[in-house]
Amino acid sequence: MKNLFIDIGVNLMHRSFHADREEVVRRAAETGVAPLIVTGTSLRSSEEAAAYVGRQAAGALYSTAGVHPHDAKQCGRETIDRLRRLASSPQVVAIGECGLDYNRDFSPRDVQRLWFEAQVELACELGMPLFLHEREAHDDFARILTRYAGRYPAAVVHCFTGTGTELDAYVSMGLYIGITGWICDERRGVLLRELVKRIPSDRLLVETDAPFLTPRDLRPKPADSRNEPAFLPHIVRTIASCAGRPFEDVAAETTRNAERLFGLAGGA
Repeated sequence: MKNLFIDIGVNLMHRSFHADREEVVRRAAETGVAPLIVTGTSLRSSEEAAAYVGRQAAGALYSTAGVHPHDAKQCGRETIDRLRRLASSPQVVAIGECGLDYNRDFSPRDVQRLWFEAQVELACELGMPLFLHEREAHDDFARILTRYAGRYPAAVVHCFTGTGTELDAYVSMGLYIGITGWICDERRGVLLRELVKRIPSDRLLVETDAPFLTPRDLRPKPADSRNEPAFLPHIVRTIASCAGRPFEDVAAETTRNAERLFGLAGGA
């Protein structure tokens, strides 16, 4: 039976999952959410994710390998070589999470740009898709990606929460757009609820970004407020409602898109 959903962004190695990681994966599968793409955000988390995924049944989980802009200041001479080695593992399906974050500036902006570009170059070298992060850094982000247009096979702007102008730019660049439970927030998600209608059906992807971004309108609310992949169908229902499209169509299309982007079995 074909899976209904693929969660393209799960921070499964986060400490909040240490006690029940296997149960979280099981609950997701029971709700039709499988496989999961486990996000690597640093060298350490990327290595942990690849090791954990590699111990599971083939095709049950996949992971990414990259360094988030918050951690760019930790990069050094061995960073790209270690990511390259990780990327040779069959369970690693993308380079990232990488990009620019000018909202927090946890790493200096010039350092963020340096290591973002280095990871884009690695994706081009390896012919792998990119799992991207951008927050309040659209101009620099788009400029760097445009420089490598046609050299990396595909990319997704994960957890999109930007403006209409930014959305249109990313779609025109051929990027996929990842939507999270942000759309379920009646306060912060108002603009996104309108913009989701403009995302082409062959460019839309869905994700929880668990354990973060628990859907605000989820009932009943989890006792610990932790988000998990089993909540993805709720997010997809909200997307379908906002876009005025059948839930089943959005589920099927986003699954096909994820399979195509990450080169998973069943992708066309």
